[in-house]
Amino acid sequence: MNDKVNQLDWMVAQAKAGRMSRREFVGRTMALGVSAGLASALFGKAAQAQEAKKGGVIRVGMQGGESTNSLDPALAASEVPFQVNMTWGEMLCDVKPDGTLDMRVAEEVSSSPDATEWKFKVRAGVEYQGGGTVTAEDVVATLKRHTDEKAQSGALGIVQGIADMKAEGDMVTLKLNAANADLPYLMADYHLIIQPGGGVDNPAAGIGAGPYAVVVNEPGVRHTFKKHPNYFDSTIGHADEVEILVINDNTARTAALQSGQVHMINRVDPKIVELLKGVPGVQIKAVAGRGHYVFIMHVNKAPFDNNDLRMALKYAINRQEMVDKILGGLGSRGNDFPINAAYPLFDDTIPQREYDAALAAEYYKKSGHDGSPIVLRTAAGAFPGAVDAANLFAASANAAGIPLQIQLEPDDGYWSNVWNVQPFIASYWGGRPVQDQMYSTAYLSTAEWNDTKFKNAKFDELLLAARGELDTAKRKGMYSEMAKILRDEGGLILPMFNDFVSGVSDVIGGWVDDPNGELMNGRAQVKTWLNA
Repeated sequence: MNDKVNQLDWMVAQAKAGRMSRREFVGRTMALGVSAGLASALFGKAAQAQEAKKGGVIRVGMQGGESTNSLDPALAASEVPFQVNMTWGEMLCDVKPDGTLDMRVAEEVSSSPDATEWKFKVRAGVEYQGGGTVTAEDVVATLKRHTDEKAQSGALGIVQGIADMKAEGDMVTLKLNAANADLPYLMADYHLIIQPGGGVDNPAAGIGAGPYAVVVNEPGVRHTFKKHPNYFDSTIGHADEVEILVINDNTARTAALQSGQVHMINRVDPKIVELLKGVPGVQIKAVAGRGHYVFIMHVNKAPFDNNDLRMALKYAINRQEMVDKILGGLGSRGNDFPINAAYPLFDDTIPQREYDAALAAEYYKKSGHDGSPIVLRTAAGAFPGAVDAANLFAASANAAGIPLQIQLEPDDGYWSNVWNVQPFIASYWGGRPVQDQMYSTAYLSTAEWNDTKFKNAKFDELLLAARGELDTAKRKGMYSEMAKILRDEGGLILPMFNDFVSGVSDVIGGWVDDPNGELMNGRAQVKTWLNA
């Protein structure tokens, strides 16, 4: 027995040193009586302990891409554009897996004591892929572009709070309409990629200061990149090239991972997680975070302008059934507001909303609805299991006497033709690092991405006041009141918070679970490396 243990320890050491391939490691350990699954897992852990290796091509297979996608960061609304932009772009700041700030284009940040004025020092020598260096003027021009409603930026609700922007030397000064203790986190929004001249002349040029330069941009098909030779951060960007393949079909995406066509995939179908765990050479990475799958109603369009009808639908959904059957337990129940225990200052005393057919029927009758079909639009790519989830919703609503009808839409064009256009649809949110950013992006009355069209003066007032409230208890109370307003008056039906579930090849080293978003918060392809 000791001989076998010693041999296994020796092989793990060889794998850590990069002197043994995955194939050889798995073969030798299986000869010692170790299962294929355990052998693959051991190699994966050993490989991740290695020094980062340089070279090769990292390929990613992803759901969430369409032919209508753009390289304009302002317009990124689904997962592939997010991942693509995080490959060629950089923001002032990012957020680390532990929730602390990761300084990127900005190397220092400071604020006035009352948090109404913030200064960001631009890092010297940060070069664009197209030549030239990032300046404070570029940063200001970028932020200003996102304040223009014509830009249709998903960050509009965030940057509207900036009253004045100024560039002096390497310093960017932002003066706010009201105090905001979370401003650096807001600057980590993935729409706010710094572009030459702010991207005003050509926002979809795909030129930034990130680790890779765009080579091929075929929306809905594939995106390829080559390493930016003068990238400022030597700890990122290990592969020579990156390729992102749009594979919206779950079966095809999984097959691409198993065959070695790609090294990682997003959105592993929960139904096959256990099966994939037994596949040699493949690891399942599941991390709980702030992501959530939702059904959203436009509160300004009939029949959803009737709050009694909205409440009927909220009570007509079985959240636990969704978590069990759609997520396979890889997630938790939602409560019709977009915050969970992953956020600071979460109020866990707000009562959990449960499925109640009788109460749903009571609200439906009170609404005076005429009995015509209530159409919920969805698509396979809205979120993993979206069609099945919609059908479960329809069944539980129909049991309460509510005539919910499902309409299947094509994946291609869903995020441009259906989301934020049609009045009742399936959707998803990846979450944000802090409550202010989540609410400012999607529920502030003036936000471009207010996809429920929710407008509530008291909610807006509390959101703006909470930004500058430095008393933690008072701030938590404000967020709690906001959550209750949205829960009881908004157009959001949030049945479940999802884990981010990815499939990763054993040849990938450097993987770190990140609760901020899928595939290491959009950075897996630039932070990991190839061990074989």
